[in-house]
Amino acid sequence: MTNLPPPADSRRSSRDSRSSRSTSEPTRWWVVAAFVLLLIGVGFLVQNLRGQSAPIPGHSASQSLAGNAAQANAAARPAVAARSVPVSIRIPAMKVSVSVSQLGLNADKSPHVPTKFQEPGWYKLGPAPGQMGSAVILGHVDDKNGPAVFFKLGSLKAGDKVDVSLADGAVVHFAVTTVETYAKAQFPSQKVYGSHGISGLQLVTCGGKFDAASGHYLSNVVAFTTLVSTTPAGKK
Repeated sequence: MTNLPPPADSRRSSRDSRSSRSTSEPTRWWVVAAFVLLLIGVGFLVQNLRGQSAPIPGHSASQSLAGNAAQANAAARPAVAARSVPVSIRIPAMKVSVSVSQLGLNADKSPHVPTKFQEPGWYKLGPAPGQMGSAVILGHVDDKNGPAVFFKLGSLKAGDKVDVSLADGAVVHFAVTTVETYAKAQFPSQKVYGSHGISGLQLVTCGGKFDAASGHYLSNVVAFTTLVSTTPAGKK
C-alpha cells in the first residue's frame, strides 16, 4: 500500500501548532524579563528610601540636642552694648549714685586709684561696662574722714542691682553674682580683669585687716556682676 500524505487539515493543524508555540514562547520570556526588572527597580527604591532615613554618620541625637541648647543659651544672653565711656554708677543696695572718673596705669603697671574718695574710677584700658569681657570700676573704702564710696561693697548680695550710665545715653544693668575677699598678695588678676565669655562688671575696693604701720588694708573686696539688660539711649 502506498503511504498517503497527511490530510490537508492535519498539516495545517501541525503548522498552526508549531507557529503558536514559536510565537508564544518569546512572549513568555519577555514577561519574565519585565517582572525581573520590576523587582530590581523596587529593590533600588527601597534601598534609597532607607538611605534617606538613615542618621548622618557621626551626628547623634545628643549632639543635636546639645546644639539646640547652645543656640537657646546664646539667644537668652542680653545683647552687649557699644563701647562708650561710663559717666555714672548707681547701686541701690548701697545707696550710691555718683559720677565715674577714668583710670589708667602707673609706671609699675598697677592700675591708678581714684583721686576722689567719693568717686569711683573705671579702668579705661579694659572693656567698657556692657561690652563683652570684664569691665572694672575701682573705688575707695574709706579715708581719714570716714566711709568712702565703696564702704558697703562687701555687704552686697547676689541679685543686687548695679546700673551704669554711658556717655552715649544708654544705661547698662548688671546683677551681682558673688562677692569675694582676696589677700592683696594673692589677688586674682585674670579672674577680675580677664574675659570669661560674658559681659561682666567687677567692682573693687580695699578690705580685710587694716595695717596701721603701712596705713593700708591687706585685702581686696571684689563684687562680681553680670549684664542683665541694656536700655538704649532715649528710652527709660
